Amino acid sequence: MTKAQLILKDGTTLTGTGFGYLDEVISGEVVFNTGMVGYPESLTDPSYRGQILVVTFPLVGNYGVPAPEMIDNLIQNFESNEVQIKGLVVSDYSWSYNHHEAKKSLSDWLKEHKIPGISGIDTRMLTKLLRDGGSQLGQIVPDGLNPVSASELYDPNQVNLLDEVSIKEPITYNPTGTKTMLAVDCGMKDNIIRSLIKRNIKVIRVPWNYPFMDSDLKFDAVFLSNGPGDPEVLAKTILLEQIKKAMDKKLPVLGICLGNQLIALASGAKTYKLPFGHRGQNQPCIDTKTEKCYMTSQNHGYAVDEKTLSPDWEVWFRNGNDNSIEGIRHKTLPFMSVQFHPESCPGPNDTNYLFDLYAEII
Repeated sequence: MTKAQLILKDGTTLTGTGFGYLDEVISGEVVFNTGMVGYPESLTDPSYRGQILVVTFPLVGNYGVPAPEMIDNLIQNFESNEVQIKGLVVSDYSWSYNHHEAKKSLSDWLKEHKIPGISGIDTRMLTKLLRDGGSQLGQIVPDGLNPVSASELYDPNQVNLLDEVSIKEPITYNPTGTKTMLAVDCGMKDNIIRSLIKRNIKVIRVPWNYPFMDSDLKFDAVFLSNGPGDPEVLAKTILLEQIKKAMDKKLPVLGICLGNQLIALASGAKTYKLPFGHRGQNQPCIDTKTEKCYMTSQNHGYAVDEKTLSPDWEVWFRNGNDNSIEGIRHKTLPFMSVQFHPESCPGPNDTNYLFDLYAEII
């Protein structure tokens, strides 16, 4: 057993046992997730890029990791083709695992992807610290290695991570679909594509910086995916220009998670950083029209600033805990998006009906 430390930027130091990849010091933004299951899906969610994930559920690793299976150019069981987190922090890591689909341990999987883990940490105390003081930078330091200085800690919110998580060339799925969705990959979870294909939609997936409105591609609507980082970093990129062009042509523009924030920015609104974000599978969201509450899966650290929304736009969903915006839509044009993840994986599928709505719109 190798000892390791989690050291936060404020100096808080927690000592535990390392697992996974322990050959170097890694740093990133320390955040927490309140989900109870689904670590293979969560750890491969590109929205976690650059983050050290604290899992609040006490036992992790007990059902191992399944083997990837390719169906229709998409990896089953995972949400991307690699582990996206920078590091993993748990209370109790299970060195033994048992599941009929498991092919390897969580530790071995992390080691393959050069991701460190640390267990034996009081994650309840750590979560309260991050909740009350906000997410902060930190590092995992295996025994025998020296920590980096606070000024050298990697901050994923200061860089454009989309180049790291987006595809490099366009890919088409379900070419015989009845309608065509141009899907901008900002770090898209694979289950979003699966959910669109199930509605018999042809999906043209393009890189985040692809000039789709200036291309020869033919499509009926634009979809903006989830992804990592600060949306304001993208405010002056080609992506915002392309979204505005789609809106000018009154094409349906739809989104999830980062896509919600990008649509807001393109409309002239602003975003802001939440103190500790919403990450988990039990976030209540309320439809402002029906007042119905849904349990949702979420993974974001930023939200749309309601005060900056144009009068042409309205709040569609609100978070039941802090009243922050969880969805917006234009009052007259087919532009709408949600901050949570209706595709789940992991988490509840209460809001999966939104894919039916998106399919009807196009």
